[in-house]
Order: sequence, then structure tokens, then C-alpha cells
Amino acid sequence: MRLYVLARNPTDSVTEGFLPAARRLGLDVTLLTDQPEAHRRQESLDSTDPTAHPETLGTPETLETLEILECDVRDFRAVISRISAHRSPDAIFTNSDHLQTQAALAAEYFGLPGKDWRAALRTKDKAQMRRHLAATGADAVWSAELSAGQDPTELTALEVPFPCVVKPREGVASEDVVLVDGPGQLVRRCAEIQARRPGAALVVEEYLAGELCTLETLGDGRVRHVLGGFRTEVSPPPYFIEERMTFVPAHPDPVVTQVLAQLDALGVGFGACHTEFVVAEGRARLIEVNYRAIGDQCDLLLAQLLDIPFFEHILRTHLGEPLPSDLGARTDGRARLDYPCARSAGTLTAAPRATEVTVGGVRLTYRPLREIGEHHELHGTNRDFLGVVRATGTDQTAVDRAVADFLTEHHWEITP
Repeated sequence: MRLYVLARNPTDSVTEGFLPAARRLGLDVTLLTDQPEAHRRQESLDSTDPTAHPETLGTPETLETLEILECDVRDFRAVISRISAHRSPDAIFTNSDHLQTQAALAAEYFGLPGKDWRAALRTKDKAQMRRHLAATGADAVWSAELSAGQDPTELTALEVPFPCVVKPREGVASEDVVLVDGPGQLVRRCAEIQARRPGAALVVEEYLAGELCTLETLGDGRVRHVLGGFRTEVSPPPYFIEERMTFVPAHPDPVVTQVLAQLDALGVGFGACHTEFVVAEGRARLIEVNYRAIGDQCDLLLAQLLDIPFFEHILRTHLGEPLPSDLGARTDGRARLDYPCARSAGTLTAAPRATEVTVGGVRLTYRPLREIGEHHELHGTNRDFLGVVRATGTDQTAVDRAVADFLTEHHWEITP
């Protein structure tokens, strides 16, 4: 059976999660991408260093050559044409935020299982998500859209609730998401983002206060499993960099019920979904819906923590296979991820190496995200991550201690 995977740049989710899972399922994989050389370099690296990602539990079969074809994956017409001219597909899948609608349209064209393209569009387009939730009565959040090239001073004519949040309508990873306190700052921030992203539309919306959480779900259109979620700690205002994620086996039932109702209103229920929301006085309100598996190595952690074939389950739904009524997931797991961040621009001159240790019943993994000698500007986004520390066990106190000790014992040095 042939699986087509749509991707842009290489990610841990695809490289360490979905591709090994596809090969374990015996699938022939064709990767369509607009960045083929980057994927070929990554595939070459993994093939020559089978110990690079030991947590994937790969076998020699996982190191077989991956078929990589160049394609403008941002255009669903190009995707359909490329597949039609190649080999017949049995499944079309992507874990990219940017490509969910394209993959859904291509799957529908070939009569294959997939997400409803309308739901994929609603969740990717943050302005449309707000409009749809309000129209269905699921939730109403004050928001306004600033089209690409539109003069941000026009926003001053609106009754904007301050503080408010400005973000790209179709952005990812907290990039150019910023809190603003007044009309002058709103105009300046919008102008700054427009200068960096001249073709991007922006959304201005009320700031939703509360505890920031996530809900991770997996469905096949018939059943939907709630896999738990995370409590998220972010950097101080005005930015929203995710600095720590602590696993929550089960959010309170009323909170989960509210989040699922809003996902139902959006039409979300097929495959994996990573939903970010805040809770204040028992009320859950969506921040954004990422109609894919959670990233930043949280998905790798989930597979390990829950002890389920997480990536295989996701791919099977796209092959038309029903999910089991009981995934058999462990419920005693506890986990935490920390993301050491750059605090200034410069060259990384000291940092710990990749690490895999078990201490006091806690399994701790560290993966660097920058090489020593790399120079980077400061972005105020997840692109400032220097590495990922993730730890799993059955006792949260022990997990927290292991991560804290690792962060204390190691240091990251940036030279201007």
C-alpha cells in the first residue's frame, strides 16, 4: 500500500515519528515536498547514524531509502497532479499546519479517507475559526481581521478591548504573536509584523486570561479518544513562547466537555488534533486548534508515556481502518518537557550534548535543537529554543526533580 506524506521542512514528528511508523506498517512511502534537498539531507543523516534517534525503536527496515518527490505542496492542484502522474495512492497524510487543507482536498479527490477540508480550513484560518464558533453559538471572542497591506491605523476606529493579542491569521509556533496594551502600540505592532510578512493577513482579538492548557485527541470519525493534555507555561508578556509543558492525564470532565463541544462545532474529529485553550473560573475557551499531532517532541513523549503505537494509529485512520474502542493506554504516566531558550542574539558557544539517561525511575532525554557555532537572531518565538528536555516516569515530583537537576547541571552559552 502506498502512503503519500505531504511536508515542507523536516520535523521531528515526521522524521522520528510518522516515517518509522509507516515503515513498521509495511507501507511504501512517497514524500511530497517543496524542500526536497532538506529531506534528502535528513534521510542521509538518519541512514548513516542509526543511533541518532534511539527512541524511535526503529529496525533495519526503517532505514530503507525514502522516495522524495518535489512538489508545490501549498497548492492542492499541484499535489493532485503529482500523485496522478505517479503511483496510485492508498492514503494521503500530512502533519504540517500549513498543508492540512491541501491534503484533505487531495484525499477527497482520490476518494480516500481524510479530514473534512472545511474543518481543516476553519482551524488553520484563525479569523474563520472565530467567525464559525460565534455563528454556531459555541463561543464568541471579540476579533477583527486586518487584510494583507491594509493600513493598521484603521483599527483605531474599532472598539478594541485592551489588552488584546495580534497574530498572523495563519501563523504557527507563536511567531509574531504579541500582547498589546493600547491603540498606539497596536498600530506599531501590526506595522512591524506587516513589514516582516508583507503578504500575511493579521487577526486582532481579545486577550483570554486563564490557565493555558492543551487537549490531545485521536479520532476516526466514529470514535474519539482523549489522550490527556498538558499545562503550558509561557514566557512573560508581550510574547507567548512555550517554555514548559507538564502532562495532565485527565483535565476535569466539565472542561473536556466544553472543549470537545467547540471541536464538534468546528467539525474536528478525524485523526490527531492538538487544541490549545485557557480555563478561567471553570470556563474553557479555545486559543487555537492545530488539526494535527502535537509537536515540539511532545508527540514522541506521548507515544512513550502512554505506551501505545500513537503514530501508527494516526496513519491507520488515514488508511480507513477504525480505531479500537480501547487504545490500552497507560494511565499512570507523568511527564514534563522544558525548552531552554536563547535570551539574546548571538552564537551558541556552549551547550550539552544529546543525552539519554534513566535516574530514579525517570527516563530523561535531551535533544539539542541548535548546533554549537550556529549564529541566530532573537525571534521571540519557539525558534529561540536551544534544545528539548523531556522526562517521563510515574511520580511527578521525581520527574520535576530530574528535569530541574539537568537544567542546573548544564549550561547554554551565547556569545554576542
